[in-house]
Amino acid sequence: MNSTQSGLPPRAKNAGKSRKKPVQKKKKSGVRSFFKFLFILILIAILGAASYAGYLYLKGNEIIESSGVDKPVAPGHSAKEKPITMLLLGTDHRPETGTYLTDVVMVVSMHPETNTATLVSLPRDTLVELEGYKANKLNAYYPRFKSAEKSSGISAEDEMKAMLGKYLDVNIDYISVVDFQGFRDVVDAFGGVDVNVQYNMCYRDTADGTNIDLKAGPQKLDGKEALDYVRYRKSSSSCSPRTKESNDFDRNARQSEVLHSLLDRMKSLGGVARIGNALDAVKDNLKTDLEQDQIRNMITTYLDIRKDDVLFMPVLGEWRSPYVIVSSSELEKAKQALKDELAGKHGHSESEGTEAENTDSP
Repeated sequence: MNSTQSGLPPRAKNAGKSRKKPVQKKKKSGVRSFFKFLFILILIAILGAASYAGYLYLKGNEIIESSGVDKPVAPGHSAKEKPITMLLLGTDHRPETGTYLTDVVMVVSMHPETNTATLVSLPRDTLVELEGYKANKLNAYYPRFKSAEKSSGISAEDEMKAMLGKYLDVNIDYISVVDFQGFRDVVDAFGGVDVNVQYNMCYRDTADGTNIDLKAGPQKLDGKEALDYVRYRKSSSSCSPRTKESNDFDRNARQSEVLHSLLDRMKSLGGVARIGNALDAVKDNLKTDLEQDQIRNMITTYLDIRKDDVLFMPVLGEWRSPYVIVSSSELEKAKQALKDELAGKHGHSESEGTEAENTDSP
């Protein structure tokens, strides 16, 4: 990483002329990438809870005991001494649909000696062609594994760790799964986010109840509105007039903007008092196989990790309906970035992972 102060996750730069065009997705759900906020907030909230005394310490311990697995960490595998890799899944699961499509798939590796992390994000529509697995879209595997749990005797989470570990050529130690309700709850826990909506956004879908209706201008958004803001892709035919479409870079910029606002609120005096509520939101929407003591190890080890010491590396591909085709060179860059992190060489390879710019707005 360079010395320029940056946000988390880093925002994509447009300077690399050789990069492929960002993939234009066609799905209506639009819940592809906002989970990166929640996953990072999970880490920040859990780690941050240890830096306060009294109530927050007790609250953090309560969340650890209710979310973490009650078993010892294997000898030699403590996060204090060993780099770890975790799979992060964001699902569209909700009571009214019962679905488990993984709209976000991310893998993060962390190293205790360098106190750094590398986070790789994979397109949900990626065509996965892997020996031992039927070729399919990446987001279809988790629900398939869920439906086969009783017959196979293997949890969907363990199946996903094995498959993505093979795909990225990395050993995945842990997995955390969260649904999108958690994002709304975390935003609401901090009293909303302050953003500058660049243009009107309108999208309606009666099938899933989506109703995005945002007007241009500076404003504070609640959890539902913030979710609409980071989900928005294009206008629907029911909107009059139709509003401007959004590409991947626009959405990345909005995600970074919302995260900046959340971090600012978290650091504020009032935000400290609200971290307990944010932790409750995380607990209610999170499933993880991290041991309780391992979470505490992470708190001890990564308590002072800096925002600009986390490299966010989105894997891009070419849209060939109905799949995103990721080139072998693009996939190799992601693999190498994770290997470099685990080897204590954070950001060492000349990959095209992006760093955030020192700005609070797109």
